[in-house]
Amino acid sequence: MYEHRLVRLTTVPLSLQKLIAGQMKFMGEHGFKVTMISSDFEGKSALSDSEQAEFIPVNMTRTISPFADLQSLYQLIKVFRKLKPQIVHTHTPKAGLLGMLASWFVKVPIRLHTVAGLPLMETSGVKRKILAIVERVTYSCATKVYPNSSNLKEFIIQQKFAKSDKLKVIGNGSSNGIDTNVFTRTEKIVQESKQIASLYNLKETDFVFVFVGRLVKDKGIEELVLAFDQLSVKYPDLKLLLVGPEEKELDPLSLKCLEIIHTNKAIITVGYQNDVKPYLALSKALVFPSYREGFPNVPMQAGCFDLPAIVTNINGCNEIIIEGENGLIIPTKESEALRNAMERLYLDQNLYRHMAEKARSMIVDRYEQEKVWDLILAEYQIHLKQKDVI
Repeated sequence: MYEHRLVRLTTVPLSLQKLIAGQMKFMGEHGFKVTMISSDFEGKSALSDSEQAEFIPVNMTRTISPFADLQSLYQLIKVFRKLKPQIVHTHTPKAGLLGMLASWFVKVPIRLHTVAGLPLMETSGVKRKILAIVERVTYSCATKVYPNSSNLKEFIIQQKFAKSDKLKVIGNGSSNGIDTNVFTRTEKIVQESKQIASLYNLKETDFVFVFVGRLVKDKGIEELVLAFDQLSVKYPDLKLLLVGPEEKELDPLSLKCLEIIHTNKAIITVGYQNDVKPYLALSKALVFPSYREGFPNVPMQAGCFDLPAIVTNINGCNEIIIEGENGLIIPTKESEALRNAMERLYLDQNLYRHMAEKARSMIVDRYEQEKVWDLILAEYQIHLKQKDVI
C-alpha cells in the first residue's frame, strides 16, 4: 500500500534515464507512488519498466520559448491537480521553473528542486538576466532547494537567488551518487573494451585520454582538441577518445575544431554510447575540461575504473578531484594549461601510478549510490513530518 505520491520531473527523459536513474524504483520500494514526468519519447515504456513507475509525457523545451512554456505549464497544472502529489521534486532548469510554478499554483505541500549546474554561469547580457530571473522564480516557489555541490550552494547565495536556510547539499554532493558495483572492471567489460580497442586499432602501449559527454563548447572540447592536436605530434602513442554526441543547434563547435577532429587520426569519435564502461576500461585517464557543472557523474565513473582525471576548477569537479591525489585541476578555457596537465600525466609515471591507485577508493568512500539515495529518502521523510502529512 503506497502512502504518498511523489512526482519526479525533468525537462528531457535522458535526465530520468541517466541523471537520477534508479531513484524512482528505490523510492517506490520505500512507500511512495512515483510518477515520472518529462518530454515524450519512444523509450517511455522501457523506462517505466526499469523504474517500476508510471511515466506521463509533458513536452518541454530547453530554450527560452514563452508560448511553448505556457502550454507546458498549463499541462503540468492539469496533471498535478489530477495526481494530488505530496511531493514534487524537479531537476534541470526548465523543468524546475515550470514544475515549481505549477506545484506552487496547485498548492503541493512539498516542492523540491535540485540544482545541477547553472547555464547562466556561461552567459552574459540580457540572456543572463533572464536566466537569473528564472532561477529566482524557481527557488521562490520551492520549499527547499538542493544544490548538488557546496561550491554551487555558495554561488547561489552570492548571487542572492535564495537565502542559505532554503539551501542544502545532500551528503558530499551529487544528484545520484554512483553504483560502484556496476562501475567496476568485470571480465565482460574487459572483453568488450578489447573488442573496441581492436575496432579502432588501439594498442596496449597507447596512452588513451578519454572524454565522455556532449561535444560542445561548454564542455571545453575546443581547448581539448587544440591541446591534444599539439601533443599528438610530439607523442605518437597518445590517443584521444571522444564519447558523446554533438549538439549542433545549441552549442556548435567551430569549423577549425571540427576539422582537427576529422583530420587527426589519433582522435577517435564514437558518438553517443548507452554504456560508457568499456570505453573507460580501455582508457588511461579522463580529460573533462568543462566550463560549468553542478556535480558531474563522469569523473566519478572514470574514478571507479582507476582513471586519474584532469578537470577544470569548477563546481563539483573540484570537490570530486583532489589535486595530486586522484587527478589534476586546471583553470577553465586555457588550452595551454590543459596541454601541460595532459603531458605531465603522460610523462610522470610515479604521479600517474599514485593517482590511479587512489582513484577508485576515493569515489567509493564518498559517493556510493545507495548512501545518497538513503539521504534523499530521509529528506522526504523529514519534509513529510514537518508538513504533518505522514
